[in-house]
Amino acid sequence: MIFGTLAVFSSIAFFAQTHGTTAGKLVFAHVIKIGIAFLVMILVSKLNYTILARFSRVLMLLSWILLIAVIFYGDFVFGARRSLSLGSFSFQPASFAAISLIIHISVLLHEKQEYIKDFKRAFLPIMFWITITCALIAVEDFSSAALLMGISIFMMFVGRISAPQIFGLILIGMIGGSAFITSSAERQSRITQYVNQITELNNSNFESGSGYQAQQAHIAIAQGQLLGVGIDKSTQRDFLPAPYNDFIFAIIAEEYGIVGSFLVIIIFTIILFRGIAVIARHAPDVLGTLMSLGATLMITLYGFVNAAVATGLMPVTGLPMPFISYGGTSMLFAGVMMGILLNISKYNRNANARFYNG
Repeated sequence: MIFGTLAVFSSIAFFAQTHGTTAGKLVFAHVIKIGIAFLVMILVSKLNYTILARFSRVLMLLSWILLIAVIFYGDFVFGARRSLSLGSFSFQPASFAAISLIIHISVLLHEKQEYIKDFKRAFLPIMFWITITCALIAVEDFSSAALLMGISIFMMFVGRISAPQIFGLILIGMIGGSAFITSSAERQSRITQYVNQITELNNSNFESGSGYQAQQAHIAIAQGQLLGVGIDKSTQRDFLPAPYNDFIFAIIAEEYGIVGSFLVIIIFTIILFRGIAVIARHAPDVLGTLMSLGATLMITLYGFVNAAVATGLMPVTGLPMPFISYGGTSMLFAGVMMGILLNISKYNRNANARFYNG
C-alpha cells in the first residue's frame, strides 16, 4: 500500500491535468480507498470464513446478475464495459464475481470430497459454475476470465478432481478462449503485437495500440536502471496509457530501479509463500485450504501478471496490481481476500508454530 501511494502520486499528475483536477486530490482519494480496504480487511478477518461459505451460492447468483447488467448497462472504460455506476459510486462486478467463484468452488470441493471423482455428481456441477462465470466475465474482460479459469483449475487439482476431467476443462477453456480472442479485433491485435514484439524488433510494431504501450513501458524500465531516477521524476508517465493502473509497475521500475521493482515482486512472493506453504497447508479443513489457496493466487497472480505485462513477458492485459494500482474496486476486493487469509490463519496458530520450529 505504501508503494502504491508513492507510485500513484508520481504517475497520476498528467491524468489529473487532463481531467481538470489535481494530483493531490486524486492521491487523497487513493488514500481514502486504502483506508476503506484496510478496514474491510480487518472486518473480514474477524468474520469466520465458514460464514462466508454459507452464502456462496447467493453471492454467485448476485454476481451473475451484476455481470449481465454490466454487459448491457456498464460504463465504457478504455473501450470496454467493465464497471457499473450507482450515482457517484462505481465498481467492477468482475472482481466481485471472482471472489464469489473462489469461495463457491471451495465449498463445492469441500462438500463433494466423498465422491470427488464422480463425473456427474462432482465435476459437472463445479464446471457449471466455472464455465458460466468465466464466460460472462470474458465478454468484456477476457484477461480476468482467463486468469480466473486458471486459478479454478488449480483449485480443482488440489481438491482431487481427476486428471482426465481437469484436462477436459482445460480443453474447454482453450476452445472458449480462442473463440473470444478471434471474436475481438482488439484482442487479436494485442496477440499480434506481442508476437511481433518477440519475433521482429523494429519500430513499425510499436506505432499504435498495445505495441505503443509496451514500448513506453520498456523505455520507463530502461531509464530506471539499478536505483531509479527518483520519486516523482518519471518522464514516461506522460506517455504511458494508464500509468497509475495497468502500467504502474513500469513507473515503479523507472523511479526506484531494479532494486525497488524487485522489492515489490519479493513482497508478492512472500504473500504467495505465506498463503500456500503456511496458511493453506495448515488450514483446519479442506474448505479453509481451498479458500486460502484461491485468495492467495488471486492476489499474487494479478501482481505477477501486471509486472509481466510491463516487462514484455506477456501481452497487454489491463489487469491491475493489487494494493498498488489506483482504483477502488481492485483495492477493496484485495482487502477482502487478504482478510480471508488472515481469518483462516487465526485457526492455524499452533500449526504455524510447529512449521517455523521445524
